[in-house]
Amino acid sequence: MNTITPRQLNERLQQDKKLHLLDVRTPVEHAKIHVPGVQLAPLDQLDAAKLARANGFAKDQPLYIFCRTGNRAKQAAQKLAKGGYTQCSVVEGGTMAWAESGLPVHRGADRFMSLERQVRIAAGGVVLAGVLLAHFVHPAFLWFSGFIGAGLAFAGISDWCGMGMLLAKLPWN
Repeated sequence: MNTITPRQLNERLQQDKKLHLLDVRTPVEHAKIHVPGVQLAPLDQLDAAKLARANGFAKDQPLYIFCRTGNRAKQAAQKLAKGGYTQCSVVEGGTMAWAESGLPVHRGADRFMSLERQVRIAAGGVVLAGVLLAHFVHPAFLWFSGFIGAGLAFAGISDWCGMGMLLAKLPWN
């Protein structure tokens, strides 16, 4: 898998403004901050054939993929490689590294709640509900809390969060 630093990509953009940039974060994350000229295609909706038709991304041309920190971009690059894209490059550190390098970004309103924050709220709420139900109704409800704990541990190890994927499909995201 090819990678490129934000500074290297910025130098290439100075020479060729028509480079293809792809952001695979959620629409809410994209609305908060994104690199100018990047096109949004959330990872959970990413389809190589549709991308070629809808965005005009040729499968044999360079494609630079952003996410927040680089992990989802790697998944997207693998998905696109299976779909025939031969020149995908993951931007090291993603949008956050781009912004931290002092490169230009578009910032939106902070009225959006990040997906990570939504996951913490939902997980905390289910854990709390499980503990309260276990105490006041039946001890078996403690399994709710255990299930969420196991899911969070799995998300930390695998960098894949099922709850996050579900929350991303909600209308406000």
